Amino acid sequence: MSSKKMARKARLLRWAMNFYPPYLGAGVRVRHISDNFQQARVKMGLGWYNRNYVGTQFGGSLYSMTDPFFMLLVMENLGRDYIVWDKAANIDFIAPGKGPVYADFSIDNHLLDDIRARTADGSKYLPQLQVEVRDAQGTLVARVHKTLYVRLKQRVQQAA
Repeated sequence: MSSKKMARKARLLRWAMNFYPPYLGAGVRVRHISDNFQQARVKMGLGWYNRNYVGTQFGGSLYSMTDPFFMLLVMENLGRDYIVWDKAANIDFIAPGKGPVYADFSIDNHLLDDIRARTADGSKYLPQLQVEVRDAQGTLVARVHKTLYVRLKQRVQQAA
């Protein structure tokens, strides 16, 4: 896909995700998706709709803001020949989120090359990735660990 088409697709996906009802309801905003789909930045404000009993960010909303992004970034970079799913996740709550929080996602070519090498024979691969959720002052609020499931599709394996 040309870089111009990738950039257009990234802008369209960012726009669509900002109108996705669960994200609207939780106050999640996708601030940036890079043209090459290797970086994303997400923000979540603090409002009555995502505040818990003690007035801080609701834990479910903190996780929700991080949920699909590694899968999307990897999927867009590997292309249609791969199956990419979220397999597992856990979240460590470090400090209360008392205002807007941010998560910056990043993947690199080394990770993508590693995935391609480990799945070339049809094997599944379970890469583990991590993202930190920080407040506006940079204080660590939560750390999310994600495990993806990646495998080359059967029809591609048979053609090889």
